[in-house]
Amino acid sequence: MKEDYYEILGIEKNASAAEIKKAYRKKALKYHPDKNPGDHTAEEMFKKSAEAYEVLSDPNKRSRYDQFGHGAFQGGGFGGGGMNMEDIFSQFGDIFGSHFGGGGGFSGGFGGGRQMVKGSNLRIRVQLSLEEIANGVEKKIKVKRKKLAKGTTYKTCTTCNGQGQITRIQNTILGRMQTSSPCTTCGGLGQIVDSKPANADADGMLVTEETVSIKIPAGVVDGMQLKVTGKGNDAPANGIAGDLLVAIEEKPHDTLQREGDNLHYDLYISISEAVLGASKEIETVTGKVRIKVDAGVQSGKILRLRNKGIPSINGYGTGDLLVHINVWTPKSLSKEQKDFFEKMMDDEHFQPVPEKEDKSFFEKVKDMFS
Repeated sequence: MKEDYYEILGIEKNASAAEIKKAYRKKALKYHPDKNPGDHTAEEMFKKSAEAYEVLSDPNKRSRYDQFGHGAFQGGGFGGGGMNMEDIFSQFGDIFGSHFGGGGGFSGGFGGGRQMVKGSNLRIRVQLSLEEIANGVEKKIKVKRKKLAKGTTYKTCTTCNGQGQITRIQNTILGRMQTSSPCTTCGGLGQIVDSKPANADADGMLVTEETVSIKIPAGVVDGMQLKVTGKGNDAPANGIAGDLLVAIEEKPHDTLQREGDNLHYDLYISISEAVLGASKEIETVTGKVRIKVDAGVQSGKILRLRNKGIPSINGYGTGDLLVHINVWTPKSLSKEQKDFFEKMMDDEHFQPVPEKEDKSFFEKVKDMFS
């Protein structure tokens, strides 16, 4: 089971953004690879701290995490997990300040001021039916993304000699001052395109259409955003590919209404069925089921079918299907039918005598919200 992000950073759940950043910086400096060469435990803690910070420093991700836990990012490479060193230093290099060469690089090949570039993210919207949400689904989506063209090669930038930065020394009244800035020729990559196909862009990229398989876990909610790592646009100079961000859109169902993990179904029955009882077939997200409606059922009665709702995204079981009984009153009657009901007007069996278990409308509303 994954560790709690707040516990990893050693902070309270109501910590401010400044406290989160301070806690992450402290952990990152403690477990930085340059300070712990060859220590795999420290490297793992370094990655865990960065993963926790990635989620908790983003208000939207933090809100989803507080609501759904790690389940908000589950499913085939989605979410805050799986960060590598390139991810960490490309996204959070400013956290380390001047402690490790200013750019946050480490001695494993990313130091020296040279930037590790990440390709841009792509965003798509996927519509899901209630049945797909309840059961989980694998979607194959065609995505147009930039990929490094075959035959593209790079060479060392002659302006910065592969360093990615230009260093200048100036004489001032305070003495000699040294400043560094990203190389304008290579954009901080340290490399420039040497050769590329004629149909590629200036960075050696081609827009290609690719079919991406997306495994969507059961229980996702409308508006949730999932992440497929490495399926965004490629980056030049052997950088890191961006991510594919998948926004979930829930399609309305014809007969079922969702409320969290529970589902609601309106069942209309005739007066005869309410009086005599009936067996009715209703629709669920896993197929049709038959339920028994007892004789004498009252309009507004709620029948609960346990575990016939939506699975929890956190793995906390499955919601219920709440069947709302509605007795349908006919709007037009024959003379014979009218005569029958007129005779029953004063019959004691047709007089409303609510029992204690027959709750009022306001009590039912109160129960729903509690």
